[in-house]
Amino acid sequence: MANFLARRLGFMLLTVLLTSIIIFLVTQWLPGDVCRVILGREVGQAALADCRAELGLDDALPVRYLRWLGNFVTGDWGQSFSTRAAILPIVIERTRNSLMLALVTLVISVPLGVVLGSLAGLNENKLADNLISVIALSVVGLPEFVTGIVLIQLFSFELRRRGLPFLPASSSMRPGTGFVEALPLLVLPALTATLVLLAYIARLTRAGVIEALKQPYVRTAVLKGLPGPTVLLKHVMRNALLPTVTVIAISFGWLVSGLVVIENVYNYPGLGRLLIFAIDRRDLPLIQAITMVTVAALASANLIADLLYAYLNPRIRLA
Repeated sequence: MANFLARRLGFMLLTVLLTSIIIFLVTQWLPGDVCRVILGREVGQAALADCRAELGLDDALPVRYLRWLGNFVTGDWGQSFSTRAAILPIVIERTRNSLMLALVTLVISVPLGVVLGSLAGLNENKLADNLISVIALSVVGLPEFVTGIVLIQLFSFELRRRGLPFLPASSSMRPGTGFVEALPLLVLPALTATLVLLAYIARLTRAGVIEALKQPYVRTAVLKGLPGPTVLLKHVMRNALLPTVTVIAISFGWLVSGLVVIENVYNYPGLGRLLIFAIDRRDLPLIQAITMVTVAALASANLIADLLYAYLNPRIRLA
């Protein structure tokens, strides 16, 4: 297991390193002048030259990359061009918010998706299977902003109009808000993200259950007279959930870094919304920091998926 972990960790670090090169090159080759963004369009050539010298933009590209990477690794992420604030505290705060939303989404979507997928798989081609499949695929086909607007209308505006307890339509919150205090603000964004994930988790679980039920070891367990719940939990689900575990782990990385549409619908202060802010203002240091955090989150999610897969299927460790 130690060798397996070392190999996967090495691949993860190599992936992050190669991606950092791509991120740096793309941001350096974007059209426009960074110093004009900072100083304004009417600034003179002398001020532009001083700005480029201060930022090290006149140095060779490899030198700038190594300096940027070294600063990033040591925690010196620089200042935002648009806000003049230190980038590291901003990104940490937004990452924390995105992690809270991701955890609430997984707590809702994973048990629900596994239960629905198992129910569909155990009733293959029957009414329950067809009903679950049709509903799940219909919901996942809706754009996220449409789902978000519908949920806001139902659980915020309509409930408020009827004088019933309602959920806030906006999930904006002040910095440092605790998880318990933020929980009411997380419900609607988490439900919207859940409707995106639910069909994938349910369909993979269904396919895994159907495949596992056809295996000889399941028939052997049944012929040995083992109780139905024991056969289901120890023989069917352990193997059926292998592909689902991978999707869940990778989905966690997506939830942390990729909920751009959902965060904008609910005005939620996560990484996705911060990235839109940085792109809109051509804030290169902020774009680089957010993208690197996103890559690290996705790479870590893939590593966790590999480890969970190896734990559930020991043969993987020997490959």
